[in-house]
Amino acid sequence: MTRRLLPILFIPLFIIGCSNSETPSANEPLLYLPDDLEATLWAESPMFYNPTNMDVDAAGRIWITEAVNYRNFNNDSTRSLHHPLGDRVVILEDTDGDGKADRSKVFVEDKDLVSPLGIAVVGDKVIVSCSPNLIVYTDSDGDDKPDSKEIFLTGFGGLDHDHSLHAVVVGPDGKWYFNTGNAGPHVVNDKAGWTLRSGSIYTGGSPYNTRNQGNMKSDDGKIWVGGLALRVNPDGSGLKVMGHNFRNSYESIIDSYGNLWQNDNDDQVVACRTSWLMEGGNAGYFSTDGTRYWQADQRPGQDVFTAHWHQDDPGIMPAGDMSGAGAPTGITINEGDGLGEKYRGLLLSADAGRNVIFGYLPKVQRSGYDLGQRTNFVTSLREDNAGYVWNDTSQNSNKDKWFRPSDVTIGTDGAMYIADWYDPVVGGHQMQDSIGYGRIYRITPKGRTLQLPRLDMKTTDGLLEAFKNPAIHVRSVAFALLKSRGEEVIPSVRELLNDRNEYIRARAVWLLSQLGSKGLEVTQELLDHNDPLIRASALRALRQETADILPVAEKLSHDSSSFVRREVAVAVRDLPFEKTQGILTTLAAQFDERDKWYLEALASAWQGHEDEMYPILKKLYNPEGSAPEKWNEKFAALMWRLHPARSVSDFRQRASSVSVSAAERSRALTALAFIPSADAVKAMIALSESPLEDVAGQAGYWVAFRQSNDWYSLIDWSKTGIDTEHQRKVAAMKVRMSKILEEQLPFDEKKWNARDMAKDAVGGQMLIGMAAEKKLPQELFPVVAEFIFGNPDQAVRIQASDYFKKPGSGLTYSVDAIKKLQQNIDAGHQVFVKNCATCHRVKKEGMDIGPELTQIQKKFDRDGLLDAVINPNAGIVFGYEPWLITTKSGESFYGFLVSDGEKAIVMKDIAGKKHVIDVAAISARKKQENSLMPEPSSLGLTEQNLADVTEYLMTLK
Repeated sequence: MTRRLLPILFIPLFIIGCSNSETPSANEPLLYLPDDLEATLWAESPMFYNPTNMDVDAAGRIWITEAVNYRNFNNDSTRSLHHPLGDRVVILEDTDGDGKADRSKVFVEDKDLVSPLGIAVVGDKVIVSCSPNLIVYTDSDGDDKPDSKEIFLTGFGGLDHDHSLHAVVVGPDGKWYFNTGNAGPHVVNDKAGWTLRSGSIYTGGSPYNTRNQGNMKSDDGKIWVGGLALRVNPDGSGLKVMGHNFRNSYESIIDSYGNLWQNDNDDQVVACRTSWLMEGGNAGYFSTDGTRYWQADQRPGQDVFTAHWHQDDPGIMPAGDMSGAGAPTGITINEGDGLGEKYRGLLLSADAGRNVIFGYLPKVQRSGYDLGQRTNFVTSLREDNAGYVWNDTSQNSNKDKWFRPSDVTIGTDGAMYIADWYDPVVGGHQMQDSIGYGRIYRITPKGRTLQLPRLDMKTTDGLLEAFKNPAIHVRSVAFALLKSRGEEVIPSVRELLNDRNEYIRARAVWLLSQLGSKGLEVTQELLDHNDPLIRASALRALRQETADILPVAEKLSHDSSSFVRREVAVAVRDLPFEKTQGILTTLAAQFDERDKWYLEALASAWQGHEDEMYPILKKLYNPEGSAPEKWNEKFAALMWRLHPARSVSDFRQRASSVSVSAAERSRALTALAFIPSADAVKAMIALSESPLEDVAGQAGYWVAFRQSNDWYSLIDWSKTGIDTEHQRKVAAMKVRMSKILEEQLPFDEKKWNARDMAKDAVGGQMLIGMAAEKKLPQELFPVVAEFIFGNPDQAVRIQASDYFKKPGSGLTYSVDAIKKLQQNIDAGHQVFVKNCATCHRVKKEGMDIGPELTQIQKKFDRDGLLDAVINPNAGIVFGYEPWLITTKSGESFYGFLVSDGEKAIVMKDIAGKKHVIDVAAISARKKQENSLMPEPSSLGLTEQNLADVTEYLMTLK
């Protein structure tokens, strides 16, 4: 049954606050949430401090990891609150059932805990995530003290770093799922000897994160990069990558169907997101090998979000919901009805930067998930904090922004619990609340009392009730205990397939698959269930429990649901290709070109066999051997993603055709750019000379860009005669230009890009073009002015004075005062050589760009010459009128028109270089009112300098 989140009305709930001593007082900001729910303060400091993550045990107690000794390289906690024996794990309990915690105890304080970021309480095991270690504490006697400690896994990067190891969650299969950020490298051996090796170009953030690298191969032969989603067996064997190339997914959650959900962040741009994660998915933060940041790969014209997650590249999963700038943290999914049945299935994503818990009700769309409309489900703000900047210190006085939800979870009672770090800032390893105040809120239905259930873990009936519990690790314990009872519980578990709660039905599928051969038989029967998500769960479960999944895959390759068929492609991805080729071809025949999830699953299963599949797919979709420009949409989409080496000539033909849309020509060029072969390079070089402007421009970009990475060693570039340095600069500056025009980009990000453009010759030209066309944001003019007068290109420096005010110039000149100064001819000669000879010639000295000055004394007297120097715009010599020409690609040229033809014009710039410009490529051309000759103030010339150079010119013979 389809459920819809009802319209949300927000109401104020309670008031607490902060006095000058940073302790809470009665001026606390309000929390806003749906009008049928209410919030209460469940616990606060000094019961615990600085909560980073939390979990719930079978008794309904909340376990907290603290980060009191947080990033001491940035925040010296020894001056205030500090734990010299290490950070702690704290247990909080409501012993009298009044809806508020009244007991707090320390489970462990350990020097190996340096700002731990994750906790899972699974029976008598407490699993704490704290890079470089995944630590398991075991409380064998139940006295709330660890009886043993095990470094379960080690080798994760990110010591004392936010982008490090995060919380474990136990899946419906009983396995452990967790993630780690991109502060690598991660070199981890599981307990069976399998080694994960993963890294990226990212370093920094802490003094310990100084060495990292991409292009590392794990023992599965694959290159995993950046942040990772991982799975491991409870005994420490079977470490497996479930997804990769995140920036810093703070936490992931797995639902009872086996779906993984995550959020990810970048606090410098509007690129935070929440997404469904398909197994093996590449999230697209770095280049695929991890050797380049997304900024290096941003193409001209791409918006930040698209470029940030490489959404136009083959091999990248859909990004999900863009939530904007922020700092996403904990995430969970509500599978119970404690809050009300309409909130069942609600995905809850905390964003500490935005002071909010986002809410989603995802639904299946084609073969993946659509998250639906995002709501600010719980927030401290009346208006959305969409303009969040992580280092905005103005928030110190804005206490309603001190609400920093670090985690959100569902308790055994079905209530929602929110851990609040509570601080004026978040991100950048900063902490400004010196007393480490923290709190936990409890969200419940208004007018309804939720009680902690008394769970009986000794009887089958009691375990079945615990198995239904909305707290993920309570039901995981029940799963393990029911599994240990074997086939005797099959009838009871089978009854759960009829439960009104769909998540309980899904849990039963996984448990049945692990209840011996009879349980497997029941699971096999579920492959014919009328619910496609149950069929998909049965496939996932059988894949883990049967030696040969191919008969199941063959059966479901004809399934009516694209979600199930996509799951088949995932299931056979790592099996021998000769055994899966037929199944994959069957799946391909049912491909919907709009379904990128399906496309990614298929292509991942074909990896390494693209050339073998090319003729098969070509025959499947183009039985009459259609020419490349007549490919249908399905085949074009498949080929874009697969880009086999043998398709080079077809893509070249497709990119060259006027009968193909500009968008499809662009996709053909992209496909060529991802083929690592000499033939692809040669084809792209040829296309860079295409008469089609869009093709030539994009091909030129790809040639310039790929020369420095994937195509570097494929051909001898010295023999091509191609100088791509200018093209690379143009491409790089176009990316920066797009960033300063991005409305939602933080000002600091725009400022950095404007600064870099102003320092670069090509970038400076573009900035002048933007200023001339009134496209440059006004707030960036002072930033540009600070740097552009130091630009290496004199033409840029000269033209800049027409649009930007040179800082600190303010020089004025008096002709009468200059004439009275004593002149020095030799000094005047030096002024000419240094400042004038780059454009003007005297005898054999200087350049023929501006007028020749050997006989200038015959045209001007001393007063006239001084006036021409001081006021160069007063009278411009005919033929030396400057022009500014801007092209559609964003370049600008400044200089004299040498030739003005019907199809091309020739311009000579201030350095004397001639530029041939296609008339069709010009977006604007304007004769400038000001002379190419700079005002002397822009050159820093004094009145004495002008007196000397005038004397030198007036006495020439």
